[in-house]
Amino acid sequence: MTIVIAAGGTGGHLYPAVALAREFLRRNAATTILFVGTTRGIESKVLAHEGFPLELITAHPVMGKRVWEAARGLLSVPVGIWQSLRILGRRRADLVIGVGGYTSPTVLAAAALKGIARVILEPNAYPGLANKVVAPFAQRIFLAFDSAAASFDARKVRVVGTPIRQEFLEHAAGGASPESSGHRLLIFGGSQGARMINSAVIDGLASLAAQVPQLGITHQTGEADHQRVREAYQRAGVQAEVVPFLYDMPRALRAADLVVARAGAMTIAELTACGKPAILIPLPTAIYDHQMKNARAMEAAGGALVLPQGDLTGARLSEAIVSILHDAPRMQTMRDKSWGMRRTDAAEVIVRECYALMGVTHDGNRAVGAAGVQ
Repeated sequence: MTIVIAAGGTGGHLYPAVALAREFLRRNAATTILFVGTTRGIESKVLAHEGFPLELITAHPVMGKRVWEAARGLLSVPVGIWQSLRILGRRRADLVIGVGGYTSPTVLAAAALKGIARVILEPNAYPGLANKVVAPFAQRIFLAFDSAAASFDARKVRVVGTPIRQEFLEHAAGGASPESSGHRLLIFGGSQGARMINSAVIDGLASLAAQVPQLGITHQTGEADHQRVREAYQRAGVQAEVVPFLYDMPRALRAADLVVARAGAMTIAELTACGKPAILIPLPTAIYDHQMKNARAMEAAGGALVLPQGDLTGARLSEAIVSILHDAPRMQTMRDKSWGMRRTDAAEVIVRECYALMGVTHDGNRAVGAAGVQ
């Protein structure tokens, strides 16, 4: 069986797809997985590290772009469909999964033309344009949030949560690693980093270090800002793990006592899977403001504090971190509330539904029934 996954651009699209790929392989190790992406995103780097093959097509973004850039994106669609048809035919694909982003529409359209089973996954509280456009071609639409259901045909929709990698679930509810002393803070701004968050951390670093002297810090900066942030820690005399990209996010997240992060759907799913309290700084330019919606949902549940980027300063971020770390009962409550939001079976449910959609009654490990699925 060959499964083609169209995903890339950002970690929020790519890592749920990796979780699905690993679940397919867990259930049947003979499954062939192929990712389709572009040269623009992080997929080449991440998938090489994860051990999955990648084929490239021509695709460009449309939403939020200048007129000429949007026009280029639209003009690339026929080329992308032609390339996708060739890939699907050559690989003899049995199933195509689209996870949003600008690669999904062309691959899903090609799958529909070839009569291949096809589904999409929408991990955000408010669906992106790509998944809305491609929804008529899909036979199943898997959602992470109930709030996204109104945008799609109810007959196709399944609300299942966000697929996460199993590594996040190992000792998930614990705090810092047993060998660590003091508190552990994890800072990251998404797969490409966040300069505004990095700058606020730098501005508040002296105050933070003075008030929490045994604080251990892991800071993912993004490639573009790594040198600036690393040098700022050195000047401040603060020891920290400062890296451009965290390949082993499960390890870093499980070890953390508190997390400072953006509020993408993947981030929320991973935080809650591990039961971690967080200070969330939503990306204000995210389309449809979906990150703020994600963040407010976790804050309302009691697992997070939302700090809008418009209010972000070094002093305010440092104050928020210190106030949580110095309040043990509050931290425990936030852990419990974060843990209460967790949903860890999304990948398993999606894979089971995909087998049923294809009419497969045995997947190498367990039986799945196709009855009643149309």
